[in-house]
Amino acid sequence: MNRKILLFSGIIAVFVFLAANCNSKDSTTEITQEAPKHKRNQECPHLAAADSTTMIFPNPEKNNCVSCHKGIEPIRDPASGMMQEIYHMAAKIGFKDNECIVCHGGNPNTLDKEQAHSGSVASLTSLNGADEFYPDPASVWINDKTCGMCHQEQVSTQFTSLMFTEAGKIQGTTWGFGGIQGYEHNVANVAVKEVEAHKRLGSEVYKKYIEELKTAEPQVFPKAMKDLPQAPTPEELDKNPALAVYSYLRADCQRCHTGVKGHNAAGDYRGTGCGSCHIPYSNKGLYEGNDPTIDRKKNGKLLVHSIQSSRDAPVKVHGKEYSGIPTKTCTACHNRGRRIGVSYEGLMESSYTSPFMSNADDQQQIHKKNYIHLQPDVHLTKGMVCQDCHTSGDMHSLGDLAGAIQGAVEIECQDCHGTPTQYPWELPIGYGDEIVGTAPKKGVPRGVSDSVECYLYKGWVAPKNDGYLISSRGNAMPHIVKKGNDVILYSASGKDIKYSPLRKLAEEDKLSLKGKVAMTQVKSHIDKMECYACHATWAPQCYGCHINIDYSKPKLRTDWVEVAKSADKHGQTIDARMLSKEGLETLQKYLLSGDVSEQRSYLRWEDPPLVVNGDHRISPGIPGCQTTVTVKDRNGNLKLLNHIFKIPHVEGAGEEGQLAIDISPVQPHTTQKEARSCESCHNNPKSMGYGIEEGKLYNDPSKNFVMDLLDADGNTIAEQVDTQFNAIPNLKMDWSKFIDSNGVQLQTVGHHFTGSRPLNKEELSKLDRRGVCMSCHNTIPDKDLATDLLSHVAQYADVKIDNKTHGKILNKSIRIAAWAQVLFGMLVPIFVGFLCLRWWKKRNGH
Repeated sequence: MNRKILLFSGIIAVFVFLAANCNSKDSTTEITQEAPKHKRNQECPHLAAADSTTMIFPNPEKNNCVSCHKGIEPIRDPASGMMQEIYHMAAKIGFKDNECIVCHGGNPNTLDKEQAHSGSVASLTSLNGADEFYPDPASVWINDKTCGMCHQEQVSTQFTSLMFTEAGKIQGTTWGFGGIQGYEHNVANVAVKEVEAHKRLGSEVYKKYIEELKTAEPQVFPKAMKDLPQAPTPEELDKNPALAVYSYLRADCQRCHTGVKGHNAAGDYRGTGCGSCHIPYSNKGLYEGNDPTIDRKKNGKLLVHSIQSSRDAPVKVHGKEYSGIPTKTCTACHNRGRRIGVSYEGLMESSYTSPFMSNADDQQQIHKKNYIHLQPDVHLTKGMVCQDCHTSGDMHSLGDLAGAIQGAVEIECQDCHGTPTQYPWELPIGYGDEIVGTAPKKGVPRGVSDSVECYLYKGWVAPKNDGYLISSRGNAMPHIVKKGNDVILYSASGKDIKYSPLRKLAEEDKLSLKGKVAMTQVKSHIDKMECYACHATWAPQCYGCHINIDYSKPKLRTDWVEVAKSADKHGQTIDARMLSKEGLETLQKYLLSGDVSEQRSYLRWEDPPLVVNGDHRISPGIPGCQTTVTVKDRNGNLKLLNHIFKIPHVEGAGEEGQLAIDISPVQPHTTQKEARSCESCHNNPKSMGYGIEEGKLYNDPSKNFVMDLLDADGNTIAEQVDTQFNAIPNLKMDWSKFIDSNGVQLQTVGHHFTGSRPLNKEELSKLDRRGVCMSCHNTIPDKDLATDLLSHVAQYADVKIDNKTHGKILNKSIRIAAWAQVLFGMLVPIFVGFLCLRWWKKRNGH
């Protein structure tokens, strides 16, 4: 990067620390019918005062930390605004050449390792409250004293982030164990309340909008969440085996929240707190930097000692340079559940280990799974990373508690692409996010913004051009701008991606024929469907989730929730220390008895079914946990075996209950430019909810199946036989079938938002075009005089009817029939009128 630009960015960011107390007014004004640009009435103070600062470059030879950590990578470029602020803070407390202590604390006045890695200096404590050495300054448990010195906005809301609470995962998992929480999303890893109203982030437009969502869906947007219950005691398990869900959650599901580092497995290595995203870890979790004190052969280490964030924060590794947060960082967590991270990369998990590796071994596992490679998302192939779409609020939270992904994410496809008739800035707030009301949202245009929220200027903000685009919930997006009737995305990866919104493509006749038909000829597609209902061409479908919780096995599993609460004064949780200082006795409270294992029935990826999501729009759906539960107590007694719970009085069921297996609406993150075919929806019973091949059963899953010597009547001959396939008593249909031919719901469809449901009869009547062939061919070629004659003419004229010709014939036939009906409809009244007039004239002697 040009040094002048670096110098300028460094000067601008010197006053970042002052900006932390910025209370700028909202970046938007009231929207009028003229759709004005949104304006800020008060500029961020650090922008106006940035020309009075000199650059600081400390002397590394006087840095006691570097005397041991020789060769360690700079956390940021020395000329960057962030490093300049750190240098200034170090100088302010009297340690100009020991800037490491600003983030790490500790005692820089000694070369003794033990002394250096304990306590802190008084001047630093008075500055930020730091009174200890922090090996990992990003730890969520102490980062108010480190990252929060400058970034207190994000740190102040981190505990309300869905990546910390995991409330949706908890509610979804307990749903499969009998709906223990019902629809309430009021349980988190750690009890938390939403941030006080005056301290929440976001524009005034956003704040007003989110309150409407809270009123409409209070079960998803609670004011507070309570602690996740403990794993059950043996006595509690005897009384209610469904409580085994809390062992399952704590030992398996909850390892991804930002309060812990997660487990040590290829692809899952990551940091904690801010470092979960902002510190690079490779799949192998090996250090590849130049600090001689860091073990290069031990897993679980950061790749290099550098922060990855925005496009002005390049990370250098082995002479290579990149910017932004790589997708692989996100997939360290987003590889289970909806699997949106690995799907974005084009990875679909598989039971197979082929093709073989270069040494002829099986394919190496990542995230403890094997994969096949399908089409990655088109945004990835264009060079985009996750943060290019997902906003700071999506990830850090804006201080509101949201118990499900759809509640936490503020962006929609139309925010950047618009529709064929409206540019993004012509759409109203809430378009595409119709959690309240029905789609499509009507209202005045949202316009563009002259600026973004004050605290976002601490990161990289794009040049505004004609204004910043605004999310569906009313926040200006700092990396996406309007330029004329085009849009420029300034990717964190360093790429500038200029593209034309849909309206411009339509006006310039640049849409494909299929695109025109789907989006302009059939306008209800745009009005009532998510864009990705068509453009997500595949989605991971894991049918049947079989969970076995066995308390009779002596195996001990990590309790990831208790581990999160174990943070010491250095901000380290027990998982970072269990291999060194702590003995088994100390660890006991962080371990759970029993073994947890999972299996599937089968996997699919093609033609995901269609459902209605919480936005009241038609969306793809995937199995969202079709849970069958097996529980064995500590004495080896079966408490549950292949059990599917039922939940009374939900989703079309009465007292008998609805099966607690779920098809979940999803944004698959597998978007392609070329959408799925019309036939994949309109001629496919799976897409309608009727199941693969209309839910055809090849064998009844509710009955045992024995494969052994059988007589002619199917009776076993031997006495010592095993059941090959054990019964799942409550399962009477295929996993992929969630409505029957009468529209009766057979399993739940989404259990977060009230709008989630299967397609209703009206929607199915518009979607279902099965049997169209029969409507013509039941009389072709010889059941009707006219078609019989044409068939013979075609036969003797040797007319070849391929698919293209067949389409022309259908189109011509429909147009002829339409004109005939129109003309008939016009001529008949005229003819009748003529006869009436003639009769009247004759009667009256004219």
